[in-house]
Amino acid sequence: MSQHLTVSIAQLNPIVGNFRHNTQLVIDAIHHAKEEGADVVVFPELVITGYPPEDLLFRPAFLAQVERALDEIVTATQGITAIIGAPLMRDNQLFNMACILQNGQSIAEYAKQHLPNYRVFDEKRYFTAGERSVVVDIAGYSVGLLICEDIWMREPIAALAKENIDAVIVLNASPFRLNKTNERLTMLTQRASDHHLPIVYVNLVGGQDELVFDGESLLIDQQGQLLFQAPTFEAGVFTQKLPLSTAGTACAVRVVSDEACIYQALVQGVKDYVHKNGFPGVMLGLSGGIDSALTLAIAVDALGAENVEAIMMPFKYTADISIEDAAKQAVKLGVKYREISIEPIFDRFMSALSAEFAGLERDVTEENIQARSRGVLLMAMSNKLGKMLLATGNKSEMSVGYATLYGDMAGGFAPLKDVFKTIVYDLSRYRNSLGDGEIIPDRVITRPPSAELAPDQKDEDSLPPYDILDEVLRLFIEEFHSVDDIVAQGFDFDTVHRVANLVLLSEYKRRQSAPGVRITKRAFGKDRRYPITSHYRYHLSEQAK
Repeated sequence: MSQHLTVSIAQLNPIVGNFRHNTQLVIDAIHHAKEEGADVVVFPELVITGYPPEDLLFRPAFLAQVERALDEIVTATQGITAIIGAPLMRDNQLFNMACILQNGQSIAEYAKQHLPNYRVFDEKRYFTAGERSVVVDIAGYSVGLLICEDIWMREPIAALAKENIDAVIVLNASPFRLNKTNERLTMLTQRASDHHLPIVYVNLVGGQDELVFDGESLLIDQQGQLLFQAPTFEAGVFTQKLPLSTAGTACAVRVVSDEACIYQALVQGVKDYVHKNGFPGVMLGLSGGIDSALTLAIAVDALGAENVEAIMMPFKYTADISIEDAAKQAVKLGVKYREISIEPIFDRFMSALSAEFAGLERDVTEENIQARSRGVLLMAMSNKLGKMLLATGNKSEMSVGYATLYGDMAGGFAPLKDVFKTIVYDLSRYRNSLGDGEIIPDRVITRPPSAELAPDQKDEDSLPPYDILDEVLRLFIEEFHSVDDIVAQGFDFDTVHRVANLVLLSEYKRRQSAPGVRITKRAFGKDRRYPITSHYRYHLSEQAK
């Protein structure tokens, strides 16, 4: 008997709730694995439903469709073992299961033991935790099963090791965030070498609302060496031989820059959100600034230039170079481009409001009317043409409320929602380095950022410099540092206190904002559930008393 398993890794991109599509993906992958002589084909966690199905799991009809899908799939497993993730109701309790189908029969089920209930995960809302290990025979070898969070805990694999097994297979739906690859590798290396067990780690790929799954399924040998790393953000079936009794031939870890990882995640997130929701394309307001310029580049890379439209909406405060740079980028990328002035629209608004505003000083109200004039135009065109509007705001702006409700916040998806402004610059330079010319005009990158809603306006008139702002925001939002802790690291007290206050004060805006791709460990959306009505901002620091 050969001392290896031939494993097909089915790194798939399912669509939540599309049982016909997902079932066909699984059946096609099983046939592909058979053709390649695999002993076993392994699928991601909850591949039948897509991940996360959220409150669809409360619907009995939804769960009944899961059972019907498995009944259809099992007939395709003659001559092979398939391990498939699905939610299943057993004894009036719902479990996150790995279903083992073999030779046309369902031979076992494993229920996930550790249910994550932090950050973007809500599994205790839906599932009952499993309580036992499951070992199955695959091609004469004893293989233990785990699901995602189970492998991050020490106990489940330790319990399997006591069963004298030959390998461990782990089904996963592990969403992308920066540096997650290194964390997975470090953990899996430790688990494999601690128990002298090879590990098959199969992950989901694709975008689902604000989450994006990077794939990068892994094979680890019993010494903790990386044997195989599946492509990043690429669906496919990858067949590999997993040595069971000896070390394998190690492969090098794929090294990718932070900017490349983030950019790929944003492209994947936009692509799947648009396609899975059935939009024929997208449009966006192209201002001549860096945020909209980067958003346009991402949209074209995700969808193709023929499916993207850009609209410049100048006003009397719009600089000539902004109009020039917007047009230059649109021509370079080959997208449909038009200019529509908002000046007559703004004037009509001001005329209608003249009696109400009589005797009152101009202030941010007039700036917001400019932004909302643009929002009305863009949403009208989106409605009429059927193309989804992309919002172009970044995480720095969304954090402190430097955005206009129903204006520049308008849109169905916000690619840069979890991208700090300093990273926007890094990503823009990265995109220009890819060898197809200056996609984002250099002047857009080097000139001081401005909303251009008032004469000679600069972002730094209203906000701290972005290198300072972003680090304060990172510490306050992502690391949960207090105002006093951040000040102790050398930041100005008034700046930190003001920024923290703005973050908490702006919760009502974010609650009404479009979803966007999550790339950090603490994004606005599933990761963050703060009350809108709260006086906590009055108690941010002992120094303020």
